[in-house]
Amino acid sequence: MSKAEMTAQIAGGKGFIAALDQSGGSTPKALKQYGIAETAYSGETEMFDLIHGMRARIIKSPAFTGDKVVGAILFEQTMDREIDGIPTATYLWDKRHVVPFLKIDKGLEAEVDGCQLMKPMPGLDALLDRAAKAGVFGTKERSVVSAANEKGIQAIVDQQFEVGAQVIAHGLMPMLEPEVTISIADKAEAEALLMAALLKGLDALPDGQKVMLKLSLPTVANFYAPLVDHPKVLKVVALSGGHSRAKANEILAQNRGIIASFSRALTEGLSAQQTDAEFDAVLGEAITSIHAASVAG
Repeated sequence: MSKAEMTAQIAGGKGFIAALDQSGGSTPKALKQYGIAETAYSGETEMFDLIHGMRARIIKSPAFTGDKVVGAILFEQTMDREIDGIPTATYLWDKRHVVPFLKIDKGLEAEVDGCQLMKPMPGLDALLDRAAKAGVFGTKERSVVSAANEKGIQAIVDQQFEVGAQVIAHGLMPMLEPEVTISIADKAEAEALLMAALLKGLDALPDGQKVMLKLSLPTVANFYAPLVDHPKVLKVVALSGGHSRAKANEILAQNRGIIASFSRALTEGLSAQQTDAEFDAVLGEAITSIHAASVAG
């Protein structure tokens, strides 16, 4: 498993990153969207078996290859499971040529200063060790900005870079995700504060270190160009943030050098009730459209 090859694939950005990392809290919603009601299973074990089945079906689909999907973000349980008897991260790279990432955050704290920091991550070093051994390339860690509050945004960025340093120490690539809520009235102001704080954090990174950034699609096209062009940034990726796939693709295509990392917008229209042919056709169409928007810039 070549780290250099994976780095080149992500840096080249000839596609997008699939976010297959719904965790405990968001899994029932993801399953419902997939056509499996909460009454169809009892308990977490059955729920996680079903979501793994959905993810495995997506990963094994003919359209899901490194030609258009350059990477995929996994939930911890997905990393610990197998597809056709092969550990998921290994399967992704060896069978699909898709670079594996791992979601490492444990959810969000209550809002302070208009922002939600990540909850403490006890055992993070042990998890990062396991991820590195499993062939994972990088991590993803999410916090949320819901107001243009300089103090709150600075706290989020400080925490993101602190966790990022821990990830880098384990030989992994951190994907910092300070998500700006797309529905807030002061979104453009929040983005300006966020970019200033991120640029400061990037400039302070030691030589030879790089991070990735996962950001909400900006209010103004190409607003994040200074981050895209920063020598300490491997790649900037965008989340759909609640936009429909069509809307997210439309905005993404206007932003040079940013590729998608969509979750719900990727699985829109997929259903457990579809035949494999129907499922593959719907997923193939989604992958083609997200890929086109990602490479348009």
